[in-house]
Amino acid sequence: MAGTRLLVQLLFTLLLFTSPFVCSRTLLHPSKTTLLDVEASIQKAEAIFTSSATKMTPFNQQEIVTSSSQLTMELHSRTSVQKTKHPDYRSLTLSRLERDSARVKSINTRLDLAIHGLSTSDLKPLDTDSQFRAEDLQGPIISGTSQGSGEYFSRVGIGKPSSPVYMVLDTGSDVNWIQCAPCADCYHQADPIFEPASSTSYSPLSCDTKQCQSLDVSECRNNTCLYEVSYGDGSYTVGDFVTETITLGSASVDNVAIGCGHNNEGLFIGAAGLLGLGGGKLSFPSQINASSFSYCLVDRDSDSASTLEFNSALLPHAITAPLLRNRELDTFYYVGMTGLSVGGELLSIPESMFEMDESGNGGIIIDSGTAVTRLQTAAYNALRDAFVKGTKDLPVTSEVALFDTCYDLSRKTSVEVPTVTFHLAGGKVLPLPATNYLIPVDSDGTFCFAFAPTSSALSIIGNVQQQGTRVGFDLANSLVGFEPRQC
Repeated sequence: MAGTRLLVQLLFTLLLFTSPFVCSRTLLHPSKTTLLDVEASIQKAEAIFTSSATKMTPFNQQEIVTSSSQLTMELHSRTSVQKTKHPDYRSLTLSRLERDSARVKSINTRLDLAIHGLSTSDLKPLDTDSQFRAEDLQGPIISGTSQGSGEYFSRVGIGKPSSPVYMVLDTGSDVNWIQCAPCADCYHQADPIFEPASSTSYSPLSCDTKQCQSLDVSECRNNTCLYEVSYGDGSYTVGDFVTETITLGSASVDNVAIGCGHNNEGLFIGAAGLLGLGGGKLSFPSQINASSFSYCLVDRDSDSASTLEFNSALLPHAITAPLLRNRELDTFYYVGMTGLSVGGELLSIPESMFEMDESGNGGIIIDSGTAVTRLQTAAYNALRDAFVKGTKDLPVTSEVALFDTCYDLSRKTSVEVPTVTFHLAGGKVLPLPATNYLIPVDSDGTFCFAFAPTSSALSIIGNVQQQGTRVGFDLANSLVGFEPRQC
């Protein structure tokens, strides 16, 4: 009998620490180390260049499921949608990091403008006496999407009858827009350019509407509203601000304000436009009065898909933290975070480094378009030094771009590394899998610590650290939830 009781206890313990339904309990005591499958990561990187032809081709099937109250859309990584044109994985990585740096710079610039009381319209208005001209675009840096930083896409129907197109998803932007005919200047996209004349639900907005007045940069022409969104590399979209019907599967939402871009330039990699998921008045969640939304970002090197869901409740075992907002700029989603630990040891980082001050400076946001998590330099140094201390047995190699901590794992099949854990307000903890912070930068076995310092007071949780975790924004209750392994 004693042996039987012992066996039952062992089985119960095993179930407790392996069951996905008790992850919130196990996360209270994260392991000091975690295993990185080096071989699998390299194979995944190599697979990008052996996959078949591009998948970003026009088709009518809408990969969306809807219910009466919940909207669910398929979410694709950039790699799964369009095959890379880079010759090797290192070249692809350097391109990604260059785009990512531009993205972060654009976020900080927009926040600085807001905090110092400057409207983006203070920079230069649209030229209303001529047709759309690229040389007239002197607007603010709104987003890094034009740099290719938008790594995730979904299939959305525009107009009546519905025209399905791929759109970039971006939590760092509010204005929704697509390319429209007639095109004074349009970049190449996979789907046909949207024809406003073919849609019975297309309706221009007048200048006195609240949607037009909510734009950062707008002008009037013949009492119709013109919009402009410009980007860090000089890319832009300019056109008419209108309302249209947006279709998600069998569900349609009428009168959604979107930009109908007749003059567009940038590296939007085949997508027809952008769906803004930010917190501003013009974002898609705000316009449909969503009480919540969530997404799960699959590995960017994977050809699998996940979902973007609206009005879905956080799961019971979600690891939650306060969802905070900046009164100077309502686009970004800030999370209540208190610290970091490495290998089970809490780092000596003041909580103030993760807090927003009264002027709107500082804090930490969650962004789907930024790849690599950025931390204030002192916080980053403490994190990196602790990680380096825990990886003394791994062979180091030279830095790569913004990564200053890299390893040569070419002779390893797997390695054990210290667990990196986010500490959230309220005592919650979110340990990261090793693949979310030690990533390959080539297919030869070079792996780098995927965090970076920033001179800005603003920190950003990027999509590399979010991969494989469903991130939910409970807008009604001001909570953000993290649900590991729920893609």
